[in-house]
Amino acid sequence: MFYASQYADRHYLFGPSGVESWSRFLTVLDETDTFSLYAVSTSTAWFELVFHLGMLLALGVTLGVGGRPVLALHGVFLWSVYQRNQFLLDGGDNLAYLVIPMLMLTRCYDRLSLTSGLAGRVKDRLPAGLRAAQTPLHNLGVLAVAAQICLVYVTSGLYKVQGKLWQDGTALFYIMRIPEFELPGFSRLVYGNDLLVIGGTYATTLFLVYFPLGVLVPKLRPWAAVASIGFHLSIAFFMGLTGFALTMVACDLIFLSRPLSAGIRLAGRVRDRVTAAVRERAGRPERSAVTATRTASAENAG
Repeated sequence: MFYASQYADRHYLFGPSGVESWSRFLTVLDETDTFSLYAVSTSTAWFELVFHLGMLLALGVTLGVGGRPVLALHGVFLWSVYQRNQFLLDGGDNLAYLVIPMLMLTRCYDRLSLTSGLAGRVKDRLPAGLRAAQTPLHNLGVLAVAAQICLVYVTSGLYKVQGKLWQDGTALFYIMRIPEFELPGFSRLVYGNDLLVIGGTYATTLFLVYFPLGVLVPKLRPWAAVASIGFHLSIAFFMGLTGFALTMVACDLIFLSRPLSAGIRLAGRVRDRVTAAVRERAGRPERSAVTATRTASAENAG
């Protein structure tokens, strides 16, 4: 979507003679100590090659073609085009940077993939030990994505709690009146209603802060995911932050996957083992869960 939506204006936005001067582009790369494939040459032919290759790689990832190598290359090309014009970034880019390496751990091409059949045959030919190791890595990758999303929500919510406009319930009124984010004909319906402004402001803050608690409860997890998806679709509609919203929606879908429960259980086992090791080292061996339960029952009965 990012490549396609900017395709007609690609020379103006990302080209060697684009809106961001070449000298400033190189200065920013030097100051941030990073790279971009677009900085290799000022040739228009090189720009076209890199841009269209990046677009093909993005399409390949969307369709599930090429597996992890294509996903890794997509990450490099996406980083490069984001660095070329940072004025177009909306927050979804930061999440993409973080999530793509995590997806490298997962078997994200096992479903909804044009090459899932071929991938399955290749996987079946792998040694048994290597196939067994894929499941823990997959669960770890899913859990990492989920943890990152929870961190995004909690951080955003806690920052809002500190703001005066969020405390007095008027933040939504001012946000939806910003010209760059206003949707003519629709935004007024929201910021012109005191009840919607106050309710939306407080509901947003509570949702962001307490979202992680919702996903920790299996029965609440689907509802938390649906609420989050609806929240970001409304951001895309009213504020026009489509790229950011779709990236968040894609990551929210992780909370509807079964491996997340396995990842949470894995994290719980790791926590229990670390706790047991600490107690044993301190000279207080941990009792088993069964023993502790029986003891508690006997004490209650007495």
